[in-house]
Amino acid sequence: MQTREDIFNTLRDALVELFELDADSISLSSNLYQDLEIDSIDAVDLLDHIKRQTGKKIAAEDFKQVRTVNDVVEAVFRLVNTAA
Repeated sequence: MQTREDIFNTLRDALVELFELDADSISLSSNLYQDLEIDSIDAVDLLDHIKRQTGKKIAAEDFKQVRTVNDVVEAVFRLVNTAA
C-alpha cells in the first residue's frame, strides 16, 4: 500500500521529469493548470504516466474533476488502495 506522501513524491518527480518543472514549485495545493501550466495534452501524458506507474487507469471522467496536485494524489491513492 502506498501512502499519500509516497504518491506525492512520485507525482512530483513525474511532473519534474515530464514537464521540466521546478520541484520546489510543486506542492499539494498547486493548481495543475494555473500554477504549473499543465494543458490538456500534458494532462493526457500525466494520465498515461500514472497508468504505467500503477498498472491502473484513472478514468478520464474522474480526472476532469482534478484541479490540484492533492486532487491527483487522492485519485491515485483511491486507485491503488481499492481492491481490484
